[in-house]
Amino acid sequence: MSTNSFNDSIQLPERSLHLFKMLVEHFIHDGQPVGSRTLARDSKMQLSPATIRNVMADLEDLGLLHSAHTSAGRVPTVKGYRLFIDSLMRVGSLDKEEIQRIAEDLDAGQSMDSLMERVSSTLSEVTKLAGVVTLPRTEHKALKQVEFVSLSDNQVLVILVVNEHEIQNRIIHTARKYSPSELQQASNYLSQAFGGKDLPSVKTEILSELESMKTKVNLQMQTAIEIAQQAFVSGNEHNKKDYVLSGQTNLMGVAELSDVEKLKKLFDTFNQKKDVLHLLEQAVNASGVQIFIGEESGYDVFDDCSVVTSPYTVDGEIIGVLGVIGPTRMNYEKVIPIVDVTAKMLGSALNSLN
Repeated sequence: MSTNSFNDSIQLPERSLHLFKMLVEHFIHDGQPVGSRTLARDSKMQLSPATIRNVMADLEDLGLLHSAHTSAGRVPTVKGYRLFIDSLMRVGSLDKEEIQRIAEDLDAGQSMDSLMERVSSTLSEVTKLAGVVTLPRTEHKALKQVEFVSLSDNQVLVILVVNEHEIQNRIIHTARKYSPSELQQASNYLSQAFGGKDLPSVKTEILSELESMKTKVNLQMQTAIEIAQQAFVSGNEHNKKDYVLSGQTNLMGVAELSDVEKLKKLFDTFNQKKDVLHLLEQAVNASGVQIFIGEESGYDVFDDCSVVTSPYTVDGEIIGVLGVIGPTRMNYEKVIPIVDVTAKMLGSALNSLN
């Protein structure tokens, strides 16, 4: 269910685990740093605040807690949340009314586009966070051939031959004028390197791998990379929706994310899509519910966020992923089953459409 596991070599006494679990649950519920007096009052373990302070200090030394500002209270770290989720939390189950509500929202009688919109908005409405769903890869589109034709004013016509007969055309604007021989070499290289691969995979590989190869490859391949980034990435962004996002304004009401600069960066990321797509792509390649806590996502803009995702399937094949984006202080016990059940119901609805 997770992306990273807590270090099993650290063994904590039962008392420490109990107090730690209580502290995390308090913080998730109240959003306020938790002090020793609060735990002493609620733990029912007849421990003094001084004893509890010592336990909390030990947990802080292990990197599971940290002191918030000048407050005496403490809050969980990313490492602490990971321990809580992997080892201490009990995932709740949805009640019949919640399941019925999701089922009604995902009525299979809708069109594909409206179904995707409803999935995203339902996740947002039920969790009061941001809901996201990638559009299904309902058809395998394998790249067969790439051709580039030089036009005027640094424009290039891109011709993609997909599967056996489908042809897709688009015009891209390049940073400089390319000669016909350069374009021919680039098309030869890309057709050979990516022929037979599905278009989403081509896009992902160009984004994640080819850019890092720029300094290591010859001039011919550099030309191919530069044009391919325009043809497969930039040229696609404005013409095709990759995912549907709903409820991002819910995040404005979250204290940890209410800083204007943080929100601006987060909303810019949603608009630019690339980082979100990369993160969701990781979830597509894994089975079951995945949880990215803060810095685990690998993107600075999500340092104060957690992303809970699950892939959805049609005929046993993963064709997309959905999830919830919110603060690290989210109600995981509730969000996880919502994401899990919604993914299963979406798969069922899509199976009914086929």
